[in-house]
Amino acid sequence: MRKQILFALVIACGFGASVKAFAPAKYEVKQKYVLGGEGGWDYLTFDASGKRLFISRGTRVMVVDPAKGSVLGEIPDTAGVHGIALAHDLGKGYTSNGRDNSVTVFDLKTLKTTGKIKIDAENPDAIIYDGASKRVFTFNGRSKNATVIDATKDAVVGNIPLDGKPEFAAADGKGTVFVNIEDKNEITSIDAKNATVIKSFPLAPCDEPSGLAMDLKSRRLFAGCHNKMMAVVNADTGKVVATPTIGEGVDANAFDPGTKLAFASNGDGTLTVVHEDSPDTYTVVENAATQRSARTMALDTTNHDVYLVAAEIEEAPPTKEGERPRRTMKPGTFTLLVVGKK
Repeated sequence: MRKQILFALVIACGFGASVKAFAPAKYEVKQKYVLGGEGGWDYLTFDASGKRLFISRGTRVMVVDPAKGSVLGEIPDTAGVHGIALAHDLGKGYTSNGRDNSVTVFDLKTLKTTGKIKIDAENPDAIIYDGASKRVFTFNGRSKNATVIDATKDAVVGNIPLDGKPEFAAADGKGTVFVNIEDKNEITSIDAKNATVIKSFPLAPCDEPSGLAMDLKSRRLFAGCHNKMMAVVNADTGKVVATPTIGEGVDANAFDPGTKLAFASNGDGTLTVVHEDSPDTYTVVENAATQRSARTMALDTTNHDVYLVAAEIEEAPPTKEGERPRRTMKPGTFTLLVVGKK
């Protein structure tokens, strides 16, 4: 992720772009569950088969039943955890541990840790499982590369140099993995089986792409950009076909094939909802209110709910001139938001 959420500057909602009417989505916060606990947060991953939500919490992963707001368990000893990838066909899960440059392997049924893989890279951030190649990819922000892990053996099989700092990734289910290159404003495609870069596409006018999602049927990528737009990209040609306006401080994107809605979760306290009218035409239908700092999310495509987490942020004045204010999470305020249609 662009940065750990706990230390992010949360900016009040202020964008004034008009919202075009397609068919009112009318998403709203249906439930709030206070989970509490210490630690910041980053990626969320939803397990559709187990109806569980995996939430990274700095040194551990919380596993939550989002229907009840209850904590089902934890995966410990994940120092600086950013993301969680699930390999259902192998019965395994993986976490990217940015602080000790490792990947934790855990059993999907029991949540017990079964191994730890050290990687020859720095700050593994995003992580994704590609079922076509049965490989796990970590995208390493500081070393600007991707580490490839054979998920059948839980062994590193290579590193792929990248053009810049990678952010989030998406897989097309056919052996190609796509990743945002944040500092170069690009998307890079990777041949998962051969562990090589295929090509890179410029994302102009997108600036600092963060979240990434994909419509597998239309082969369109949705990149959340920090200049308040969603870059919709043809995955085969690399052409940016649309740039609908989104909120400020985006850090995650999702696409729901059942409703043809793309989402951007924004730190300003909004969830931008965009309808895919056709593969190259998109309409912003809503900017649903969430909560400031709720900039990462996961989507349940079975019931169409969106899960976000947020907390109240306290700000202390800088101790020295020129320093930024110090921002911390107010104890006991870490909360799961369940957002769905009215």
